[in-house]
Amino acid sequence: MAGTSLLREREWRVRSDETEFGLWHWPPVGRACHKSKVPQNGSGEHGDKGYRRFASLGRVKGCIGRRRQGKAKAGDFMKKQDKKPVLAGQDGETEATDRLSALEKSMLVLEAIVDHPQPVSLPELTLRLGMPRQTIHRLLQQLSENGLILRDASRDRYSVGPRLSHLAFATLRSRNQTAPVRAILAELVDETGETCNVGVLDGWDFVYLERIECEWSLRVHLVAGSRVRAHSTSGGKIMLAYMDADIRKALFQARRLEAFTPNTITSLAKLEQQFEAIRQMGYALNDKEQNVGIVGVAVPIMDGTGNVLAALALHGPESRLSAAKAVKFVPALKAAAKKLAAVWTH
Repeated sequence: MAGTSLLREREWRVRSDETEFGLWHWPPVGRACHKSKVPQNGSGEHGDKGYRRFASLGRVKGCIGRRRQGKAKAGDFMKKQDKKPVLAGQDGETEATDRLSALEKSMLVLEAIVDHPQPVSLPELTLRLGMPRQTIHRLLQQLSENGLILRDASRDRYSVGPRLSHLAFATLRSRNQTAPVRAILAELVDETGETCNVGVLDGWDFVYLERIECEWSLRVHLVAGSRVRAHSTSGGKIMLAYMDADIRKALFQARRLEAFTPNTITSLAKLEQQFEAIRQMGYALNDKEQNVGIVGVAVPIMDGTGNVLAALALHGPESRLSAAKAVKFVPALKAAAKKLAAVWTH
């Protein structure tokens, strides 16, 4: 029969894990459901080849009842004959991402941006997350409008925004985190006799998240939230040393390195040599580079995968704490850093 042959020539099959009915559904693409010629049990003049699975359950649900009764109407299925099945990251979503809420999708986008060592583009996010380009673009707009991410209009790339950085700092300093952190710092201060602090990098600055002063009257008086230049402090140099090399290079090119004392290193070449040594030794020294007569030492606080979360530092006046003596405190600092990492990651 010519009509049947024409139908068969235009048939095509698409397997879909979303379809839950376990049947091969009729008609082929571009054909309406026929009232009297739809086989009821896989038999009939069209045979099993006359059936196909549709890529979307939504297009099947509306007609399945009527189709089984032979009462489906024209137009219940796709009208466009060359319509292709949707693919993740193009016009549709994977089954997993399709079930996610808007908040869950936003979190996935934020995590992808935070995890990326450099500003990330829309195509890169689409490829990584497997969500539709339009969906990710809409989420990026909303996140950017709320200050959680920043958009570089010249390159159309996205990076961490000021509001997200503020939330990160606030989270680390929140009360549910501060109590155990202060307890670990207090124990370290008792053991070393010098002021200890925890801090992170924010642009050019090393920001103190938590700090406990020693009992000596001669000491540097600073509080949580205080900022110092990263390239001239032991904690800041830890964060810079473990930073992605390209990001560190861009950071240094954007601003001239300032000298605070005769010992401050302002040469990029010398700093890079020191960063290499820091990664090998596992600690950094501040030999009177931020303040005259103040010596400091710091170690990284790392998670289970080796990512640096923050820096743990100790400092004191040169009259009590020489560079050689500061290095002797490195094992105690590393032991405390492991405890802090456990607080933040468990």
